Amino acid sequence: MRDSGNAPDASLPFDALEAVDDLDDPVADDPLEDVPPADELPAEAGEDGSSEQLDGIWDVVVVGAGPAGSSAAYAAAVQGRRVLLLDKAEHPRYKTCGGGIIGPSRDSLPPDFKIPFQDRVSAVTFALNGRFTRTRRSKRMLFGLVNRNEFDLRLVEAAQQAGAVLVTGVTATGVEQGGADRRTVAVTLADGRSVRARAVVGADGSASRIGRHVGVTFDQIDLGLEAEIPVPERVARDWAGRIHLDWGPLPGSYGWVFPKTDSGTLTVGVISARGDGERTKAYLADYIRRLGLSGFTPAVESGHLTRCRAEDSPLSRGRVLVAGDAAGLLEPWTREGISYALRSGRLAGEWAAQVAEAEAPGDVRRQALNYAFAVKAGLGVEMRAGKVMLEAFERRPHLFHLAVCLIGPAWRAFARTTQGHITFAQILRQYGAARRLAALASR
Repeated sequence: MRDSGNAPDASLPFDALEAVDDLDDPVADDPLEDVPPADELPAEAGEDGSSEQLDGIWDVVVVGAGPAGSSAAYAAAVQGRRVLLLDKAEHPRYKTCGGGIIGPSRDSLPPDFKIPFQDRVSAVTFALNGRFTRTRRSKRMLFGLVNRNEFDLRLVEAAQQAGAVLVTGVTATGVEQGGADRRTVAVTLADGRSVRARAVVGADGSASRIGRHVGVTFDQIDLGLEAEIPVPERVARDWAGRIHLDWGPLPGSYGWVFPKTDSGTLTVGVISARGDGERTKAYLADYIRRLGLSGFTPAVESGHLTRCRAEDSPLSRGRVLVAGDAAGLLEPWTREGISYALRSGRLAGEWAAQVAEAEAPGDVRRQALNYAFAVKAGLGVEMRAGKVMLEAFERRPHLFHLAVCLIGPAWRAFARTTQGHITFAQILRQYGAARRLAALASR
């Protein structure tokens, strides 16, 4: 269920992925950053991007209007703060992402938020590198599927309705703080302008400039490839309500088919550890062929890097907090990121509102530490369990396949996880069989 809510802002065609996969520095000079020179930016980004619109001191400036950024802007705005939400793209825009909305994502959305479901999933077909296929079904919906352009647009609109001001067509290139004015931070823009705020939330993707300022570090980088394939109605009907998960040939890899039934497309992708881009591309091509989909022409072919934070990676620096992909927050095994983006974004917005009110450096530090504690106590615990699951899965994927296909409690644990009733951390803590499976697989 790899959803990169937390994916870099730009997508790359397959023929550009060799350079991405061979990057020495996972952040610096990242081609996924896609920062245009100032002379390529519009002189005015519509009515939102005028200089007057950016003037003054904002309580909270949020950089990036994906799920993490929109959630942060919403959370700060509903507390009555003056909030500015910046994004280099105008919504709606395409985003490389499977678009799976699991239980924790649903539970983290603003009240009365209407999810633009493309399909509702109640069945999963599992395969072990194309073999030993079995379909398991649930009487209840496991999770829903969305197109990210529609989903993200509604999140932005929710933030605006709460009072946040959206400015698009501008690219944040960095943050300056620590000068004479210790109560404000300057967000610098590619066109030479700057925006001042009492608190900043960086939610600008895994190649984040704000994350670089904070000092975010990663201990897991994966390469995801994806194709959006339009299919005839008869094919779309065959996939309706069902996804496909294939445990792949590379360590820790897997593939997925997510049907976007209302749009008549199938999102087909694979993910594996960065370092062998050619084999990852070959896996996707073979996967598409095995599924009988190679005769259909993809509308979009794209790829991106997902980055998982090191456990000691910082989540703030001074008046600047990071959330979502910019903080390296995603589930390590499945690489699911939307729920992590929504949850961390909400926390970042809530605590950024407190940072904005703080005057003394000690008070700022205290509120930033409160944010870090909230993230680590929840998402950090889940990520630690996900790393245990990934390590075991890398060594013994067949054991996971057998368990979820043949053992009732394992399938029910999978279903309850997607529905949001239980987490990987709770499974490992509460079920001895799960701990034994993970220990056996890790040998």
